[in-house]
Amino acid sequence: MTHSDGDKVTVEYVGRLEDGTVFDTSDAEYAEEIGLTEENPDRIFEPLTIELGEGNVIPGLEDGLREMAVGDQTMIEVPPEQAYGEYNEDKVGEYDRDAFENMLGDRELTVGFEVKTETGLFGRVSEYDDETVTVDYNHELAGELLRFEIEVVDVEAEN
Repeated sequence: MTHSDGDKVTVEYVGRLEDGTVFDTSDAEYAEEIGLTEENPDRIFEPLTIELGEGNVIPGLEDGLREMAVGDQTMIEVPPEQAYGEYNEDKVGEYDRDAFENMLGDRELTVGFEVKTETGLFGRVSEYDDETVTVDYNHELAGELLRFEIEVVDVEAEN
């Protein structure tokens, strides 16, 4: 069985990095157990429904789901080029600290502080010192091999 674009596949999943670190899950109890609910207090951890062909998930995960049926369980490994790309040093910028802090207003400069450029590019402050602020515009999972433990819980075929 091969699913087509427009089919909806609902999955339970755990996403891990190559070293075993969990970065995402659909399991609310597990998310609470490992601290993901504290990191994402507004997030609802529940099965994920993916409409194939819509581009709403990384290509390597979507491709892996196309051959799965309800009840199937597997591990899908997604290399960086089929996920968030390789880490790119050209996507790291350095800024004058005084000018950067002037843009922050009353918000406090911290490592991990999220920024958005005028062109819509998202980044995070990766480090700063007395003179400069370094912002990394790579996706936080760029360069990572991702492993998804998947269980298909429903499939809705487009007719």
